[in-house]
Amino acid sequence: MSIDHQAKVLSNRYLALDVLRGMTIAFMIIVNTPGSWSDLYAPLAHADWHGFTPTDLVFPTFLFVVGNAMSFALKKLNEMSSAAFYKKVFKRAALIFVIGWLLNAFPFFDYNEAGEIVAIKLSEVRLVGVLQRIALAYLLAALVVYWTGERGAWIVGIASLIVYWPIMYFFGDAGDPYSLTGNAQIKLDLILIGEKRMYMGEGIPFDPEGILSTLTSMVNVLAGFIVGKFIQKKGNTTGTVQTLVISGVVLIALAYLWDLGFPINKKIWTSSYVLVTVGWDLVLLAGLIFLVEVQKMTRWTYFFQAFGRNPLILYVCSGVVISIFSMIPVGETSLQGAIYSSLFTSWLGPKNASFLFAIVYMLLIWLIGLWMDKKKIYIKV
Repeated sequence: MSIDHQAKVLSNRYLALDVLRGMTIAFMIIVNTPGSWSDLYAPLAHADWHGFTPTDLVFPTFLFVVGNAMSFALKKLNEMSSAAFYKKVFKRAALIFVIGWLLNAFPFFDYNEAGEIVAIKLSEVRLVGVLQRIALAYLLAALVVYWTGERGAWIVGIASLIVYWPIMYFFGDAGDPYSLTGNAQIKLDLILIGEKRMYMGEGIPFDPEGILSTLTSMVNVLAGFIVGKFIQKKGNTTGTVQTLVISGVVLIALAYLWDLGFPINKKIWTSSYVLVTVGWDLVLLAGLIFLVEVQKMTRWTYFFQAFGRNPLILYVCSGVVISIFSMIPVGETSLQGAIYSSLFTSWLGPKNASFLFAIVYMLLIWLIGLWMDKKKIYIKV
């Protein structure tokens, strides 16, 4: 690789990363906003507990992309004073965390039994969530990279995955340490967060973005960082593509081997789950690099770039807009319900209607992203 070309690679994010980031946001919106949660195609639903579906790949891929982008920003961050670095990183993490918490609280009011509008109790708003996990995983990974560099990222990443296993095993219930009610994560969250501020989607207070599994979710960010550094050194070549594919296949195989003793599980973010998601991310990224960077097949990429240029804001927007749709009364239902029944379930079967609603809603958010891009509005959080 020439010095000029290497400098260009080191100073710019590659298009494949922007496309992967955009694809991740698009798929996140699709899986988060079906027409009906009761009518999902299996690949668009998370695994009930142990196991893995395509939907289980979406969130860790976003963390991987965060780490990948971090590898390109490292030189700039290292040129800062320590005080400036800490201020930037902690401020960004705090801002993303607070936005996520406020998104949990939106629209900040509810109806009581008498049908009256009452302000929600902020003390009972769910504390953690998707954005909060991104914030904490980003913060931990940034500190590891800043303090220890790429070598340290390898050591801390591997150590975190290894250490998490005995923590979950010995601090979980003796009979079934990886069960919904007996895992170590729920026990820690009940102590530190309290059941009133935890997610109730499983029917009991349990948070899939709990405190303890921040340790392993950080590894997805570190993996993205390490891969980003590798690509900068080797360039976007067929050799790089081959290395990524082989590494990805090896990680997937190791994940299913580890699954025999430490099950693949997104909701407690097990170490085997990290391996299988990073493995698939390497394969996906290799495919995108081959198409976009090696073969220069870029005409199709703009759709995803529009998402990738304002990822966090469009994700927040997707949550806010659907909430507003569900709040606006239309007859005996809501605007969302009226749209769904008149435009989707009126002529489609339940699963097809639910899926098409998610696709159309994703395209609505894409139009917002398109407008922002055309107006050169880029909101960096």
